[in-house]
Amino acid sequence: MPGVRVLVAGLLLAVPGSSLAGCSGSAPPDDPDAAPTAAAPAPPDVVRRLTRALDRRAEAVRRADAAAFEAGLARGRPDFLREQRVWFAGVTQLPLGRLDYVVDRASLTRVAGGEYWVVVERRLQLEGYDAVPVTTPDRFRFTPAPGRPGRFLLASTTDRDWEAAHPVDLPPWDTGRIEVRTGAGVLGIFDAGSVPAADGVVAAVERGLADVAAVVPYPWSRSVVVYALSDTEFLTGLEDLPGGDPERVDGVAFPVPATPAGGRVAATRIVFHPRLLDRPGPQRDRLIRHELTHVALGERDDVVPLWLSEGLAEYVSVRPLAPEDRMIAPAAVERAAEGLDALPPDGTFNDEDSSVHYAVAWWACEYLADSLGEPALWTLLDAMGEPGADPGRVLQERTGVAPDELVGRAARLILARYPVSGSAPGSPPGAPAS
Repeated sequence: MPGVRVLVAGLLLAVPGSSLAGCSGSAPPDDPDAAPTAAAPAPPDVVRRLTRALDRRAEAVRRADAAAFEAGLARGRPDFLREQRVWFAGVTQLPLGRLDYVVDRASLTRVAGGEYWVVVERRLQLEGYDAVPVTTPDRFRFTPAPGRPGRFLLASTTDRDWEAAHPVDLPPWDTGRIEVRTGAGVLGIFDAGSVPAADGVVAAVERGLADVAAVVPYPWSRSVVVYALSDTEFLTGLEDLPGGDPERVDGVAFPVPATPAGGRVAATRIVFHPRLLDRPGPQRDRLIRHELTHVALGERDDVVPLWLSEGLAEYVSVRPLAPEDRMIAPAAVERAAEGLDALPPDGTFNDEDSSVHYAVAWWACEYLADSLGEPALWTLLDAMGEPGADPGRVLQERTGVAPDELVGRAARLILARYPVSGSAPGSPPGAPAS
């Protein structure tokens, strides 16, 4: 699966992982979420009946019919009913292009009272935002509908044992209450604590989409889903979060695979740290443009060196800024003055020197654009993205500059633009927070 894109302490970095999982052991019979203690043969038409129950559920959600939705739920479980109402209220705010369920016939297990556990795959596609549906599996429990032979009601959408053994990344609408706000090409996912900032965030992302589209030459959707929540739970759960600390990132672009096994990417989405919501202004806009560049490039920058993918994102992010407003971390100026002899390697790109690495990557791209023209950046990206490409050789052949020469020229540009005694005020996206 393509990797995460993040902004460390004002930089970018990047996908949430919640757990989902297998049945084992015994459990009290009155626990609806308990795994079964024994299996029994199921009538051959049970799968068909469960599928019909799920079809009715999907149709009720698509029509936003709360009465029909609740008619498919088992009674006598107040907590489950409340949780399902929250889920329904959230998912019906989404632009659902597709929603359906598939029952895994082989997983069907019968338990006492004519109830069944079965693994169910939900396929959900956000219209205008997802290239393909996103499949999310979990283990559901069904109980016979009282007085309605042959019909089943949903009694649980959670089997914690199964979930623990089958981790699945869950979007915010599957984990709590959300508030959706939209703009031109923007689907913003907020919660009660963050929704007061929604108008400003959506407007900033709208501007960012236009700015990035004016620079990035590839075809792309010019749309994005943004998670802007009031806590860091989603950030904390992101796989491969650089440094493993959500407090070091302000924003993250992450791929959403079509299935838990990976394969095709359905979309690239963005999640912001809560502190960014209260920081409107040029630097937040810059971070947004950085992340949107990763969205626009999609899988094109997944296999190239980080100095090029992150350098391009920084290069695009500063285009709307006047040269005097393009801030750089003081540490990067100091290191340029000391001398640089290598482009930042992937393995340590997001370490404690990340502010230097982002700046060097950015100014390497600035040098190439200044000396060869901006199209050379995209030609280089395409060439390095070819299967089996050797980045160093491609750089030399395409630009006439070796990697060690490029980093030296980037350092000289940094020193020509920023005084050694200090940089432009503040720290830019990509610089560790002080």
